[in-house]
Amino acid sequence: MTKTDMSLTGSSQPLKGMLLMVIATLLFASHDVLSKYLSGFYPVMLVIWVRYFVHTLLMMGIFLPQSGLRILRTRRPSLQVLRALCLLGTSLLFVSGLQYIPLAEATAVNFLAPLLVTALSVPLLGERVTFGQWAAVLVGFCGVMIIVHPGGELFTPAILFPFGSALCFCFYQLLTRRVAEVDSPTTSNFFAGIFNTLLMSAVVPFFWHWPSWLDGLFMVALGGCGMSAHLLLTQAFRHAPPALLAPLGYCQIVFAGIYGYVVFHHSLPSTTVVGIVVICSSGVAAAWLQRRAKAGEPSVAAQAQRTGAASGRAAEQGS
Repeated sequence: MTKTDMSLTGSSQPLKGMLLMVIATLLFASHDVLSKYLSGFYPVMLVIWVRYFVHTLLMMGIFLPQSGLRILRTRRPSLQVLRALCLLGTSLLFVSGLQYIPLAEATAVNFLAPLLVTALSVPLLGERVTFGQWAAVLVGFCGVMIIVHPGGELFTPAILFPFGSALCFCFYQLLTRRVAEVDSPTTSNFFAGIFNTLLMSAVVPFFWHWPSWLDGLFMVALGGCGMSAHLLLTQAFRHAPPALLAPLGYCQIVFAGIYGYVVFHHSLPSTTVVGIVVICSSGVAAAWLQRRAKAGEPSVAAQAQRTGAASGRAAEQGS
């Protein structure tokens, strides 16, 4: 890699980027465990509203003093609205699924999203996918089937919640690639946060329950974890290239398994462990194959691809 490439990809401090990525995945897992806990006592609509409300307030405090209202200016408002709705669908379906599915298993199924992006990028974005990438997608689906094997405890209609969440997140990432061509990641994230906050504010009065003071603190922590994770993720991609950081994203499944065992006393059966390893391996393989396929692209075009991918990951992983 040349010095010019190093400056473009921000890979001058890869260890720092890797550390930030691991901390971000820990915060995403913390966000999910709080969501699972709170959804056991309060309506999902209330939990999701609090998540977006706190997240948006923090974003306003950080970015509005610097950029003002121009941060909301977008060249593709219709795509931004559709992208925000996909993100909201991801959140609603994933948190709803957490009421019935253990945290680690739900997180693992949700990690099908990158593989779905690979599959749907062909008809929707016109991208080329190699045989190896198609094989990685199929292997990833096999990993999910190992987790939810017929006759197992997870082979119930409730597993459709994390499946639906992964599909919504897939479309969210595809739309993120499109809007990244004309809008900054900050504008996209801010637009989605405000839009979803306003939308949920219209329905949350019908689901309102006053939380206890301790649960209220947990709700504030829920939004704080999500916002902090996004900021750390953005910083991570400034210090290390996406290809180096992508495998570390699967640390979130490991943290989810630890949280599930410690907080909810969910032990992982051997089939789940095998399925998680298969999904992680296929995801890492797909990312590596995509990087190798794009290795011959001109540097400017390659940088555009990296920027789009980074903004997609920085926008929302955890929902």
